[in-house]
Amino acid sequence: MSYAWLEEKGPMIVYIADPMCSWCYGFAPEITKVKEALPDHGFEIVLGGLRPGGSETMADLGEFLEKHWKDMSERTGQPINYDIIEDKAFVLDTEPACRAVVTARKLDPKMALSFFKETQSAFYVANDDMCSEETFVSIATKLGMDGVAFKMHFNSEEIKYETQNDFQLAAEMGIQGFPSVVIRHKGQFYLASNGYRNAEELLAVIAQIRKD
Repeated sequence: MSYAWLEEKGPMIVYIADPMCSWCYGFAPEITKVKEALPDHGFEIVLGGLRPGGSETMADLGEFLEKHWKDMSERTGQPINYDIIEDKAFVLDTEPACRAVVTARKLDPKMALSFFKETQSAFYVANDDMCSEETFVSIATKLGMDGVAFKMHFNSEEIKYETQNDFQLAAEMGIQGFPSVVIRHKGQFYLASNGYRNAEELLAVIAQIRKD
């Protein structure tokens, strides 16, 4: 796999997540604050793949997910539309959403985080179909991307392969949960967070890493 930023030496925030992961959704305002607080750092999203190719439905997982979503929402204040729980046929396959973010990252790297967060809202607030390419084309056009180009890339073998590469990279980095944040400092990578942390806590951890 080829990720040029892995070979670079400057300070960087590497955010490993899945747009359909509930705690990643809760973490969205926090990672945004961290990114904005560290303008001297590069920023990359790696798609971890929560349930890529999953076949379980809300009938299988709804009760389990509802509890976790409520815990997350109460802690973070992020809004959730629970109507999706009642759609018992809804399939929890996170590969298309991850692939959509990879597509956006390919077309406009600076828009990757914005696209990621819009995808989260599409699922958790709008309850959109996360297996439909039209959901992601709509997000792309909303953010000013070329919808035709997005659709072409989204369905390409290149992007499907790159998405799988992201999953592999996350595994090779030893990431065992989402959201996770890795900091590159002086050419070395440090795990700053494995799981939810508010921005203030995470910035304190990063500051400590930067002291070393």
